[in-house]
Amino acid sequence: MVWGRRALRALALGALMAIAALGLGRSAPASGQTAEAPQPGGFQVSWLDRHCAPCDDFYQFATGGWRSANPIPEGYPAWDQFYVLYAGSLDRMHDLLEDAAADRTAPIGSVRQKAGLYYKECLDDVAVEAGGVHPLDAELAKISAVTDVPGLLAEFAHLERGPAPGTPFAFHSAPDPANAGRTIGDLSQGGLTLPDRDDYLNASPAAQRIRDAYAAHVTKMLQLLGDDAATAQAEAATVLGVETKLAQASFASAELRDVAKTTNHFTVESLQSASHTIAWAAFFGAVGAPQTTDLNVDEPSFFTALDGLLASIPVADWKTYLRWRALDAASPALPKAFVDERFAFTQVLSGTPNQQPRWRRCVGATDDALGEAVGQLYAQAYFSAAAKARAVALVNNLQTALRQDLTTLAWMSPATRGYAIVKLDALRKKIGYPDRPIDYATLVPQSDSYLANRYRAGTFAWDYDMAKIGKPTNRDEWDQTAQTVNAQYNPPTNDITFPAGILQPPFFDPANDDALNYGAIGAIVGHELTRGFDDQGRLYDAEGNERSWWTAADAQHFTARARCISDLYDTLPVDGAQKEKGALVQGEAIADLGGLSIAFAAFERAEAGKPRTKIQGFTPEQRFFIAFATVWAENQSPEAARLQAATDVHALGRNRVVGTLLNMPEFANAWYCPLGSKMVRPPAQRCRIW
Repeated sequence: MVWGRRALRALALGALMAIAALGLGRSAPASGQTAEAPQPGGFQVSWLDRHCAPCDDFYQFATGGWRSANPIPEGYPAWDQFYVLYAGSLDRMHDLLEDAAADRTAPIGSVRQKAGLYYKECLDDVAVEAGGVHPLDAELAKISAVTDVPGLLAEFAHLERGPAPGTPFAFHSAPDPANAGRTIGDLSQGGLTLPDRDDYLNASPAAQRIRDAYAAHVTKMLQLLGDDAATAQAEAATVLGVETKLAQASFASAELRDVAKTTNHFTVESLQSASHTIAWAAFFGAVGAPQTTDLNVDEPSFFTALDGLLASIPVADWKTYLRWRALDAASPALPKAFVDERFAFTQVLSGTPNQQPRWRRCVGATDDALGEAVGQLYAQAYFSAAAKARAVALVNNLQTALRQDLTTLAWMSPATRGYAIVKLDALRKKIGYPDRPIDYATLVPQSDSYLANRYRAGTFAWDYDMAKIGKPTNRDEWDQTAQTVNAQYNPPTNDITFPAGILQPPFFDPANDDALNYGAIGAIVGHELTRGFDDQGRLYDAEGNERSWWTAADAQHFTARARCISDLYDTLPVDGAQKEKGALVQGEAIADLGGLSIAFAAFERAEAGKPRTKIQGFTPEQRFFIAFATVWAENQSPEAARLQAATDVHALGRNRVVGTLLNMPEFANAWYCPLGSKMVRPPAQRCRIW
């Protein structure tokens, strides 16, 4: 559910006690009522922790049983409902790809034949071992042949086209911020191997441990490539030095959320003046971009700094860095020793105890390379017309609820409200799968080497992206595949996407009662709907242009309300003394609160006039909130939790649930939580936007 300029390139939100003893007050639901069989797609009462009072810690109450029964499996840094769905999606894709790989009758050039062949070549570990590092020889030879800065710049362009994108910066297509109806080029910072620029710059012992482990990892990988120990160690120090200088020039994660800072119109000529070492017209030609006159530069200061780095860092050091980046990008397709060492370093970052089996990695790789080809097979097999119709109806009801909410917001002026409704009515909804998937005619996997097929897929994706520049924006295009377990709001095209992959239990089931569907997938739908009107989404108009359409007073009201949320999340714990970064997670936290509020309103509308029947001992409203918490049930390694809190715009699952429900009087009413309960904020402290 992340969106932003970077996302647009791919372009992701756990013994029985008597209820009386829990202090829930009058008319609370009786405990342990399980006369009805658990619904196949609904929550199970075993997922609850009856030792915990809902009004003390609703996250533990609603997910404690699930989290106890679902420890982190081998091969994962964490385990949550998204991983459960993703694992299920992988299993389904595995069945489809195994059948495709074995199908001798699939027409040559069909999506089935191409996906099957790509998967088969990835699985052939015998051939990968026999090939050794030789499939990488040609790329390393190109880098070795560089003798000067012009040759270095030519290699930047070559690597960007597929072998190692984002080295040392990234170029891609994107809707023009000033005219979203056309697509232009977009330059952004890059070049870092570690997850975040602060990993290079933070002086903490934890950050230093990561840097030390990274240097050791680069050393080991270069030794596997054939360098002696002393040379590899010196080269690793060079790589870390180059990347540290790139990190010093880079925007911090929170800055990257600032639309104003990352919207900077340049012509090729003005870019040349600001960053004169790189011959930009030649670079754009070398990467296959159509002739262009203007583009957006996300971080102009990065490219100004890069100019200086190209002068101050010796060409030999740049070559060492590029050699590493090419090796790192290729390593998943190299022999087992490289794959194992790469995984050993990821353990430092994520705490994942064991590596995924090869078939799972190959399913994921095929999904990356031919995502919409696999998606066609997936949608045909696993997403019915009836499921799509139920999902469409739910999304439409949420849209209606938000429309009605906009008409009554006391803090929003009539002028802003009127255009907000125009924007909402113009929203495009993409549900299930694309009607016009990508044509993979020019991507031809072969039986020579897995790495060669990875390069072919990378070049195809690159050329496909470059072909968009200078053309009208394709508003029917999807940024996610049918099998993706995620959802998205995309501001430059003003659309929401809910792939078939997330429209599955426990998020969504056509057989579920409304309480479960609205509390789970409804909250996610509401989350994405409100993204069009949050701290970033409000900066885009109905056509996707970056344009201020709020009055100054309304913007001030919103900013003050948003600050309430960021201030709250600054207090929510992560690990030890570490807290959430309120400024980093603010947008997603706003959408969580707004989305659940809108989902609850839509749910109440759907339930109007119906009997308030308890199911499994809980009222419809209580089941709604249980379903919401269930979505965010998770177990995480401490390393994964710390990394997420440091770099991710999404808060930890526990904090998403607690931070949202603390601000919802509807929750307190549903569970009879009195003022003073741990899950109830005093009314004067509650955050509320929608």
